[in-house]
Amino acid sequence: MSIDTTFYKNVDAFFSAPPLCGLTYDDVSLATLYSEILPHQTSLETRLSDTLCLHIPILAADMDTVTESEMAIALALRGGLGVIHYNMPLKRQLKEVARVKNHVHGLIQDPITVSPESTIGEVLECIRTRAFSFRTFPVVNGDGRLAGLLPGRVVRERYQTKTVREAMVPRDHVHTLLEKEIATNPIATADAFFNDHIGIHKLLIVDDEDHLKGLFTLSDIDRITQESPDKMGVKPARDAAFRLICGAALHIPRTVDGRLDTTRLLEHAGHLVDEGVDALAVSTAHGHSRDVGEALRRLRDAFTDMTLIAGNVTSADGVEFLADAGADVVKVGQGPGSICTTRIVAGVGIPQLTALYVGAQAARRKKVTIVADGGIAKSGDIVKALTLADGVMCGGLFAGCREAPGKIVEIEGKLYKQYRGMGSIEAMKAGSAARYGHVQQQKGAAEGIESLKEISGSLDSVLDSLISGVRAGMGYLGAADVPSLKGKAQYIRVTQAGRREAGPHDVVEVKALRTGEGD
Repeated sequence: MSIDTTFYKNVDAFFSAPPLCGLTYDDVSLATLYSEILPHQTSLETRLSDTLCLHIPILAADMDTVTESEMAIALALRGGLGVIHYNMPLKRQLKEVARVKNHVHGLIQDPITVSPESTIGEVLECIRTRAFSFRTFPVVNGDGRLAGLLPGRVVRERYQTKTVREAMVPRDHVHTLLEKEIATNPIATADAFFNDHIGIHKLLIVDDEDHLKGLFTLSDIDRITQESPDKMGVKPARDAAFRLICGAALHIPRTVDGRLDTTRLLEHAGHLVDEGVDALAVSTAHGHSRDVGEALRRLRDAFTDMTLIAGNVTSADGVEFLADAGADVVKVGQGPGSICTTRIVAGVGIPQLTALYVGAQAARRKKVTIVADGGIAKSGDIVKALTLADGVMCGGLFAGCREAPGKIVEIEGKLYKQYRGMGSIEAMKAGSAARYGHVQQQKGAAEGIESLKEISGSLDSVLDSLISGVRAGMGYLGAADVPSLKGKAQYIRVTQAGRREAGPHDVVEVKALRTGEGD
């Protein structure tokens, strides 16, 4: 036997060895192994079901401060999957899904606009508080018709008292194309336009009545005229019709006597399927329950080929139950999220890495996949999760991104976004009470908190860091692809001192000195 095998154990030997206890990501470290794989040679592709393949194993959580269409579009463009939350009216959820499915790569369907009556100062304040990276805005009248274009060169402090109407380029000097002109091949049409109009960087799309319908930018067209893997080697995740993929969450509708309302469930799901959704997620805090099982059976009977995601559970029995009911993908995790208090309030839940191990054993027997939902705080956690799961679902990591729908607040000069658990009082008031087994009229015990996340820039910047870290971890383990991680991983428990040793320690970071925090 190798000396290493005395200390570093494979998955079954490690998790089955006494003392049996619940372990989470920071409780373990992975042993490095012989490798012939460089990080850039790794493949991050993962197949969640027969019909759903992702180019990166990352999903955005179906939370009302994390995933709506903007997040889902941005993540799908990088190869992942966004799951639109259900804390909204059905019509709005359908619109969010439609925005993703009808998104033309490069066409901004809902560009940020300004009113002719606004001042330049108000525009500057909007840019600052919402952390926009651009300064050029279409100008739209109250009836939605295009009034002009506000160029970035005039959005300056010296003009802050001027109105947008005084500073804008008037309508008859703004280049536009009609929707019907770009219908057959929007990218090629926009590309030809920019070739013919040297120096023009924005192309506005309008309908026959001059209502603004979209915006192309030259930089976007330059980037996508020939779609190829991005700088991280990842392509957009698309369906068979070349549309971006998108998931949507369903709640468990109940009748007045508390039973599953099958009619409402199937109507809700049917509308989403008609919009082209690629996965339906039955998301509840307690997935190993009667109504979730019944809902899955009804959905599977009605939508035979649809990818069904269900959860959440932390036991092998729970995974088997959901698989038998029709789930293709099972979400594992109860209480690991940074804003979840289920383990404190209800006293239940299993530390995430142990829950993933137990769930993975059942998933392998039932030939379904599992997603690690909650507790991911850094790229190293994703590597550890993927030694057991087929993908990870992130909430807090994405909540500070520009693409997340949370409200923005300013505290002592820093910008933050609202981030709340779906079990928080405010989220349950907005509609998620059913997720935790409460009827809307009840005042249920909160199983989540409301919080703030400092704005972290764009999703692209966050994903670049995560993808680089995951690739590095795969290189250290000699794993060429995600499935290889499961067979290669070897674990060891670490102490509190070991956890401290793993991060920067006994130094003052240069970043802190530059910001004055080290004074």
